[in-house]
Amino acid sequence: MDPEYSLQDVVRCHLCDTPVPPLHCIVCNIHLCEDCEGKHLSDKSKQHKAVPFKYRRSFPYCQKHSTKICDHFCEQCNIPICELCFSSKEHQTHDVVGILKTLENKTQFLQRDLQDFEKFIYPKYKEIISNIAKQKADLNENSQKLTTAINKHGEDLHREIDTMIPKLKSDLDEMDTKHLAVLSKQEDETKHTISEITQSIADLKKLLDSSDVSRVSAYKSRNAEFRRLPPKLTVSYPSFTPQRINTEQLYQQFGSLSASSIKTEEHGYTMDSPLNRLLIDVPRIITQIDTKDIGLRSVSSVSDEDVWTSGYNDKKMKLYNLQGELMKSVQTKSGKDPSGSDKEWGSSLY
Repeated sequence: MDPEYSLQDVVRCHLCDTPVPPLHCIVCNIHLCEDCEGKHLSDKSKQHKAVPFKYRRSFPYCQKHSTKICDHFCEQCNIPICELCFSSKEHQTHDVVGILKTLENKTQFLQRDLQDFEKFIYPKYKEIISNIAKQKADLNENSQKLTTAINKHGEDLHREIDTMIPKLKSDLDEMDTKHLAVLSKQEDETKHTISEITQSIADLKKLLDSSDVSRVSAYKSRNAEFRRLPPKLTVSYPSFTPQRINTEQLYQQFGSLSASSIKTEEHGYTMDSPLNRLLIDVPRIITQIDTKDIGLRSVSSVSDEDVWTSGYNDKKMKLYNLQGELMKSVQTKSGKDPSGSDKEWGSSLY
């Protein structure tokens, strides 16, 4: 439980006891209502910084200057920095943004990962478990059908086939055991992966609720790891082929189980491409990129990390990352402006 809520039902202003104060002084670590804000900030004996209450934990102390609170975030160094760091030579040429802007951007990244887990990755692994359970049920049903067929044929042959029936049943059991072992192994591995995904979802939700920039900045996405799906197992079930009863050739004519196998398809399961996700209701500005083109002709986003662009009367296609850095420039072989694009499975075709 949050210690601020453990001893009282409502958070109150530390100066006048007004409930649910909208502000917090991160220097003095006290809650403030709007009426008390001016009075508190007028105290010139020390520096103050009032921020919206929900962002009270979003301003850590500087790692280099322990008494200074960090208002900025250096994107190159990936750390919060204070005013002294901001004005130092170390960060002069770096991209430095407000810490709340960084928190907003990184929160959006966490939300995308969480959405990816909840809408695509987690349901796909549940689908795999469901498919394995169905194959195990079909395997058992097929085995029961074959056992019934073997028993019926055995009853017609009486004592002459008493030694063959157990042999065929044993062969069938051995096949079932082998197949169940393979299916159960993948089932256990997939359940373990689902457990890890569930934990990742829980961790992401905690990060989203925490507004802790240090923890959010330290977050490492595992979505790519879980998007690599396990191979799909397809069981080829054995069948029983009875023969006409011939006493002289009883053992040869009784019948045999057909060979069975499990085919491993490395790409049997497919994950929906992030490009196929539903668009959000309200567009969000993730970044701004200066392409330096005179008139932007087309834009193609093939992943969450980069974007292709082309301008009017420009015979080149340019690839930028989300930091606005030009990663690649491609000249069209035709010598004409690139036109048309097709996106599928994270690729782009002009």
